[in-house]
Amino acid sequence: MADPSTTPPLTRASVQAAHDLIKPYVHETPVLTNSTLDQLASTPRTVEELKGTEWEGVERVANPRIRFWFKCENFQRIGAFKARGAFHAVERLKKEEGLEGLRGTGVVTHSSGNHAQALSLAARENGIPAYIVMPDISPPPKIAATRGYGANITFSGSTSSEREAVTREVIEKTGARLVPPYDHPDIILGQGTAALELQSQVSTALSTSGTTTRRLNAVITPCGGGGLLSGTALACSDPSAQGGPILVFGAEPSFSGADDGRRGYYSGTRIESVKSLTIADGLRTPLGAYPWSIIYERKLVAGMYSVGEEEIKKALRLVYERMKVVVEPSAVVGLAVALYNEEFRSMVEREAGEEGWDLGVVFSGGNVELAALARLFGEE
Repeated sequence: MADPSTTPPLTRASVQAAHDLIKPYVHETPVLTNSTLDQLASTPRTVEELKGTEWEGVERVANPRIRFWFKCENFQRIGAFKARGAFHAVERLKKEEGLEGLRGTGVVTHSSGNHAQALSLAARENGIPAYIVMPDISPPPKIAATRGYGANITFSGSTSSEREAVTREVIEKTGARLVPPYDHPDIILGQGTAALELQSQVSTALSTSGTTTRRLNAVITPCGGGGLLSGTALACSDPSAQGGPILVFGAEPSFSGADDGRRGYYSGTRIESVKSLTIADGLRTPLGAYPWSIIYERKLVAGMYSVGEEEIKKALRLVYERMKVVVEPSAVVGLAVALYNEEFRSMVEREAGEEGWDLGVVFSGGNVELAALARLFGEE
């Protein structure tokens, strides 16, 4: 990977520079709204709905006002936001080593799927060999897509430590340059470009509609390794450049310890190992050191929240049925928090008051196996 000491400072300006660098390679994905989901989020949940949840018996049910702006990275190249970080990392490596040098050694990474496809695509477009280490439980469509981009795939166990061990073996054999999936400044800066676009798109939409008193108040993103969340935090870190403060929140699955970021954030200690088989398979990784420094140490993320598997499934169903948009389970965890996490909803009600919030929700990707969806909803 590029020497972190040579990377630009982790600031909003550097995210803007990254955006300028990758513009020729990535899509400016659409931002969608949905009045039905706005109404659901802005309606107090009933006593019946709270039965069997951790919020059962709460003294007062939250009653926030939320207007959603969905940044649809499921329409990005390779079907996920990961294309942004991968192209930025490759462009930075080209500046450091030169294109011909990279063509001789190649690039390598470990990924459950989306980053694997992203790096394979970025490598292919530059004539660079790509070596990908994938967990043996990766969804078949993601494996097939990665192979389709011409990558050389090696399989590993599902934990982060198992992936990294096999990656080191590949590097020893090939000399390939590592492009990590999330724990590197170049990746973080690339991922943050989605939030830059979101800010501009929401501002333009509100201006076009003649709404001058509102703006984007907050953004919530899924959090696995933390590249998207920390990049979003950087993109929203300069109120003077973005028309006012924008709060940033992280969302995780709670199943089997997958909420390591939330637990670490509130305990003050980064959790370095996670082993969870949450249905949000893209969020099964521990929070990386660089993202942690932005999220926790610099306090650029205002809070971390989690939801259970059933809440993720309910949010996924809503997106399919109400928005007619194909997303993967990981992508809807932020929406699930806004709809079903009473702690988050109470915070929004308290902070936003009667005016409510315009809340950006990043749909991180749409690479989902149809057979897996059938199994997921067939269980109901």
